[in-house]
Amino acid sequence: MADLLIVGGGIMGLWAGVMAERVGLETVLVERDVIGAGASGGVLGALMPHMPDRWNAKKQFQFDALISLEMEIAALEAETGLSAGYRRSGRIMPLAKPYLRTIALRHEQDALVNWHSGDRQFHWHVQDQFHDGGWLNVDAAESGVVFDTLAARVAPRPFLAMLASHLRRSRHVRIEEGQAVVHIDPVAGHATFADGSSLSFGACILANGVQAFPFIDELTKVSGVSGVPVKGQAALLKADIDPGLPVVFTDGLYVVAHENGLVAVGSTSENTFENAASIDGQLDDLLRQAADLVPLIRAAPVIERWAGVRPKAIGRDPMAGRHPDHPRIHALAGGFKISFGIAHRLASAVVSQIMGDTDQSLPSSFRCQTHIELLSKEAAK
Repeated sequence: MADLLIVGGGIMGLWAGVMAERVGLETVLVERDVIGAGASGGVLGALMPHMPDRWNAKKQFQFDALISLEMEIAALEAETGLSAGYRRSGRIMPLAKPYLRTIALRHEQDALVNWHSGDRQFHWHVQDQFHDGGWLNVDAAESGVVFDTLAARVAPRPFLAMLASHLRRSRHVRIEEGQAVVHIDPVAGHATFADGSSLSFGACILANGVQAFPFIDELTKVSGVSGVPVKGQAALLKADIDPGLPVVFTDGLYVVAHENGLVAVGSTSENTFENAASIDGQLDDLLRQAADLVPLIRAAPVIERWAGVRPKAIGRDPMAGRHPDHPRIHALAGGFKISFGIAHRLASAVVSQIMGDTDQSLPSSFRCQTHIELLSKEAAK
């Protein structure tokens, strides 16, 4: 018998384990493969904020998460002696047209109002150019650039290894890899595994990425799907560059300077695909675009090509919290492209709910109940 069963060993599940350990829940975290085998084990690691305009609860939640993540990582690095590859390096975005500069100037003022935490002010600077010695092709920035000081990056695999190391030293959390859940009885609080074994639990968090959606759909008993997989392809390059350089972003393309001479390029967003793990010409096209955008990586060799599927919930926002029909079952899925920046705050909210507390910080559009209501509306059409 466990107080809590966490299904999934990616970024969401590991943070759920961290939060469960802090409140003393006797927890079993099961991963059907190995830690980080899913989308969390990619290469990109960009931690990007929402635009500073039209501020709302969702943007505030993400902003607060990006600020607090820095402190969370620092504490875990000090404890484990491992590095998460974190750096608040900022982000640059080329402005190709005059109208984009006009919009960016408005955002510059929005950031002054909305991007502050205590005595810390983060900026959205509109500049004529970025003096970086080849990190951005000036031809792509005819109307200047935006340089924001809030964005950051993390190295996904070292980050996951750090979280797992912390949990393996913990008193209350046990990690079991190679353990696939095949059935969950939400009433009895009982999980059955592929090897025939089983486990009783007080509460269960479904944090297993795209595999969470079929479980949720079975529990909901509504025609339709609560989420879909979106394939992404990315690559890791070897280049002798400054790891402090900001993330370059434009039109869905990221170029991220990591430590140890590594640069990540990604990612595609493919709603239809035949093979989730295949690498094809779409990544080649992305690499060509990246080379045109960032001259410093034009001769950099590709040392790894990666593909995986990311979970996108029906409501597009992350799905977190108690299932409306089954109080033992909690969702922690659907983070899509923003999981690494907010997973710790989502996990904290879900674990608080399990403990009987009310976390008012969770935006209504994130709540599992909101997604299920949307699923029901779609099914009724």
